[in-house]
Amino acid sequence: MKSKQSCLILAGERSGEDHALTFFDELKEAVPDCDFYGVAGDRLRSRGVETLYDVKDFSGIGISEILSKIPFYFKALDKIVDEVDRRQTKAAILIDFQGFNLKLAKKLKKRGVKVLYYVAPQAWAWKAYRAKALQKYVHTLFTILPFEKKWFSDRGVSKTRSVIHPLMIEHGERLKSVRVKKHSDFSNRKKRVLLLPGSRRSEVTVLLPIYEKAMNLLSESEDFELGIVNVESVPEECYESNLDFDKVYDSEELPKAFEWADMCVAASGTVTLSCGLYGVPTVVCYKLSLVTEFIFSLIVKYDGPVSLTNITHQKYLFPELIQHHADRYNIVKHLKKWMDDPKEYDRVAEELFNTKQMLSGEDFSVPQYMAEVIQSSYES
Repeated sequence: MKSKQSCLILAGERSGEDHALTFFDELKEAVPDCDFYGVAGDRLRSRGVETLYDVKDFSGIGISEILSKIPFYFKALDKIVDEVDRRQTKAAILIDFQGFNLKLAKKLKKRGVKVLYYVAPQAWAWKAYRAKALQKYVHTLFTILPFEKKWFSDRGVSKTRSVIHPLMIEHGERLKSVRVKKHSDFSNRKKRVLLLPGSRRSEVTVLLPIYEKAMNLLSESEDFELGIVNVESVPEECYESNLDFDKVYDSEELPKAFEWADMCVAASGTVTLSCGLYGVPTVVCYKLSLVTEFIFSLIVKYDGPVSLTNITHQKYLFPELIQHHADRYNIVKHLKKWMDDPKEYDRVAEELFNTKQMLSGEDFSVPQYMAEVIQSSYES
């Protein structure tokens, strides 16, 4: 007797669940008899995914924070594999979260499970040897940055598909109305600065005090309006500051926030690519713990840009202030350059307008492709 169709789905971080939401509804419709289970958050759970673990249990930032969770990750790996065995699952969708998911992919391959790996590991930045693991254990690798398909194909990952970036789908309709921002937009009104201190508690508690000092310094020479984006997964008390905000947005209002803003100060992460897609010149800031910084310096040999917009364009459109460079003086220096130099502001804004085209991917349906793989895995 054939086993009931089931598919493991693993989104180890909130951004992974964001990515999953771009294809899951259509996928579920294409394979209505398939049971989905795994690691997910409230939004996938509300769509019928049975959760073995919540996204919040998995997410960590920086090596020192992740190291403390190693025992948990090993236990979770065993539990997930046991569930795959119990259900006789034959297909899996693993989303980003490379350290855990590549270990899981190896175990799944041994069990004959077809692994669809959505959002390729950033092996081009560090741990290039992971390309070999992807070739061995993954049925199909989905890449979301314009240069990745060739990079992985050149290293033996033969079944690679370049897909439209999930943010393009998530913000689809709103992106159609995005226009090139101009310095002249704020020549006769107050400038508008939007703060994006991060999506994790550890980011907000480190960066918001720096942003506060920077905005106080900027106010000594500039008259401007100030906005901030608060993320619901971060406790409200983390956003306490002495700044007076003209606009306060939640994470569901990002498009509205970007349309309002003339420039941003943002934590490095997926949101910097959103800044690029909406054409907002952005100062990128990031600070890791001292332990994490030290370990990264030993194992990461990549010396290119770190923010996703800069990586996509393969140039520094956004200034990147990392570690001790992320201070009030550098933030203000870059903001004032855009405020005072129309040519420089307009140059960056015009180049950002090309971001949408660069992230369009191949013309094919991701959910339909995934559905075909799931169905074929149960026919063989």
